[in-house]
Amino acid sequence: MTGRLDGKTALITGSDSGIGQATAIEFGREGANVVVHYLHDHAGANHTRDMVRQAGPRAMVVQGDISVEHQVEAMFDEALAEFGTLDILMNDAGVDASGVPVVDLDTETWDRAIRTNVYGTFFCSRRFVRHRRDQGGRGKIINITSIHQEVARAGGADYDASKGAMLEFAKSLALEVAPMHMNVNNIGPGMVLTPFNQKAIDDPQYLEEQVQSIPWKRAAQPREIARLAVFLASDDAEYVTGSTYFMDGGLMQNQGQGA
Repeated sequence: MTGRLDGKTALITGSDSGIGQATAIEFGREGANVVVHYLHDHAGANHTRDMVRQAGPRAMVVQGDISVEHQVEAMFDEALAEFGTLDILMNDAGVDASGVPVVDLDTETWDRAIRTNVYGTFFCSRRFVRHRRDQGGRGKIINITSIHQEVARAGGADYDASKGAMLEFAKSLALEVAPMHMNVNNIGPGMVLTPFNQKAIDDPQYLEEQVQSIPWKRAAQPREIARLAVFLASDDAEYVTGSTYFMDGGLMQNQGQGA
């Protein structure tokens, strides 16, 4: 590793597994202290913490429901009490599509997606920006959105709408915090082998069928997304803001083929 994040401290929501966990580990390898967040998987969060510490930097674990404002505030209070400052926020925690058509979609399921994916991003970003403003500015926000911020699916209205909202939120926020030299960017993954795609991890035949629509004919590994996050969190991305970086093996480019 190159120490691209030496001296920085990052809070990564949903870092008990998947992309968040891989990013926490990569951040640690690049020299960053990491606040590991989880909702239910305490063991997974502890594993992430231990992997970061193994790389050398400090790490701690915080728990909370990002859809609940006071729990987000408590998470940040705990992290700041330990580290004194936060330089990087990665909004990774979220819920997947229900697979239910709008006509059958109940309000509770809709609210769960919007409150977690949209309100959670809002609550965490607002607190982070307030903190960075008090520190004189600068800082990086990275949101894990999805190709589905632009590519719709039947049965995915709850998730797709939430990711579309995250897209526009990030663009507006990027304009607001630019005078403070803060950066706000999205990573929009395609198919990644995380618990969101557990069936593909467990069933090689199903995975082979699913990747046929991807030009690269494979799914991404979480570490590939994490390496892009390292770039966006580093000084190399100083002039990058309000953008979405898609990592999908060309999947978005292939959506109109065969029509």
